[in-house]
Parts: sequence; structure tokens; C-alpha cells
Amino acid sequence: MSDHGMSDVEWLVAIEQIRQLKARRDRALDRKDWDAFRATHWPEHISETTGSTTTLDETITFLDSGLRLVDTTHHSHSPEITFSSATEAKGIWMMEDMLYWNQGEEAHWLHGYGYYHETYQKRDGEWRVIHRSLERSHVHLSPGATLSDHSSHTPRPNA
Repeated sequence: MSDHGMSDVEWLVAIEQIRQLKARRDRALDRKDWDAFRATHWPEHISETTGSTTTLDETITFLDSGLRLVDTTHHSHSPEITFSSATEAKGIWMMEDMLYWNQGEEAHWLHGYGYYHETYQKRDGEWRVIHRSLERSHVHLSPGATLSDHSSHTPRPNA
């Protein structure tokens, strides 16, 4: 038994369950499947991004309105997952995201890099995210791109 109260096999299974959870979250975000996205978080989830703190409902509302006409791809990889107990873990994930949208007739993009810092809780045998913060290290924007409300932008062809 280790310091976190799990056998080595239980520890490996928990890490894989958290990795699968993160993959489901990223896929739900990119597909804008807000029910699936919600299912990867506990109801009292808190998100911290660029100086703002939001509840799960606020996060989903913000993402839905802000990304409605934006094609996104999120990559999370090379996780560092640590356990404080058999039911609580923290993860740091390297991240990369690409966002594509039109401003009028012009195609624009954002290419970002950084780290997700997340806390997970396991309840009734299921891991979900309880807290997430985003630490961006680099953001590259296409010339002329604005990061304001993307909901007013036009749909991209082939979207």
C-alpha cells in the first residue's frame, strides 16, 4: 500500500480513468456537446481562466456563446497526476489549442499553449473535475484577429 491508500494496480487504474476523463472533456468541448461536457465535472466545479472565476453553469454559458461559430481543437498531454487520497487527485497537463473563425470575410486563428491545473474527486466510483485553472504560456493570433465575443462572427466554410 502506498501513501495514497491504493495498491499499485489501483493507482494505475485511477490514473487511466483520469486520463480518459480528460479526453472525454476535451472531445465534448470541441464538439460543443455541453451535456457530455457537464458530465465530466462535479456540479460545484469552479474554473479559473484569465483572471475570472466561474461556476460550471457560467463556464458552459460562456463557452457556448463564445465558441458557437468557432472551430476548436484542444490537445492535453503529458499529465503529471498526483493523489492526496484514493478519492482526490491533482493533474497538470500540457495543453495546446487551436481556434478558427471568420471576422467578416477574413479567416482568423488563435494557437495557444500552456498548462491545465485540475483537481479531481472520485465519488460513487466515478472521477470528475472539481476545479480547473488555465495557465497560458504563449498565444499566437492571426494578424487582425480579435478575441472578443466570437458569437458575432460568421460561420467558417466547411464548418
